[in-house]
Amino acid sequence: MQRMMLTLLLAFAVGLLLSRLLLPLLQRLKFGQNVYELAPQTHQKKQGTLTMGGLIIAGASIVAALAMCRYGAPLRENMLLAVLLMALGNLCIGFADDMTKIRRGKNGGLTPKQKMAAQALLAAAFSAYCYFHPQVGSSIRIPFTDAELDLGILYIPLMMFVIVGTTNSANLLDGLDGLLSSVSMVDFATLAVIAGAYGLGDLGVCCAALCGGCMAFLTCNAYPAKIFMGDTGSMFIGGAVVAAAMLLRQPLILVLIAFCMMISSLSDIIQISYFKATHGKRVFKMAPIHHHFELCGIHEAKIVMMYMVTTILLCVVALLGVL
Repeated sequence: MQRMMLTLLLAFAVGLLLSRLLLPLLQRLKFGQNVYELAPQTHQKKQGTLTMGGLIIAGASIVAALAMCRYGAPLRENMLLAVLLMALGNLCIGFADDMTKIRRGKNGGLTPKQKMAAQALLAAAFSAYCYFHPQVGSSIRIPFTDAELDLGILYIPLMMFVIVGTTNSANLLDGLDGLLSSVSMVDFATLAVIAGAYGLGDLGVCCAALCGGCMAFLTCNAYPAKIFMGDTGSMFIGGAVVAAAMLLRQPLILVLIAFCMMISSLSDIIQISYFKATHGKRVFKMAPIHHHFELCGIHEAKIVMMYMVTTILLCVVALLGVL
């Protein structure tokens, strides 16, 4: 536990340093956010705000995690490295998407087919890695019970669905200043506690590093944000959250700890499906649902607080169910 705490502090310190170095660089490169033209009116003033701040989270997390890793297990079985590689793979997809938006000068990056193809390939590789990992395999734990469920070879396609769904849900949640970074900070802290309780020290260190990275980024991403994480950051976070849960053999707890991510996707699916079925009618004023709350007159800082408190409560429930 002490090593995890030290890792969190190291990641936070490195993140603060990186933010000092990266913000002026991104300013010189003119890496500004292109706000979606149909976004709430209050978001139009955010046009040009620096983006790709996810590099701060990634850099801080990677430096701290690698510095505190004990490297006792064979590299191919090292869970810390596995999470970082999975997260980095997703970061590359998000980085390509962000760069495409910047070069085109509008809110439209990679095509859905391009993103889905890359995500599916990465998801298949990580699912297969977990399937053949001696400490993971095809069995998953059932929260609130001592039971396990062996999925057999179906583990790979089912986990591919979970991976793609979670990473895209994280991407959708990144719509308000400080929203995804604050929620993810709580998620990673919870995953670190679970990993420590299971005796998976290096995995716990990795989650603590990710928590510290999110904390550092939040200092410049909280309302009013000086920088956005972009798809670079949201994809990195989504990949790391689902990777850690899978290595813990607890993908089902994502329903609790990643609830706020999932309702973003669910509200989007409901909105689109209802819109098509009714030829133009809407369930929400805007989707994802955090924009609906915003259009109802709730300040975005208050919405972020609502989401963070909800995540804390659900993470406590998750801890009760798995420890």
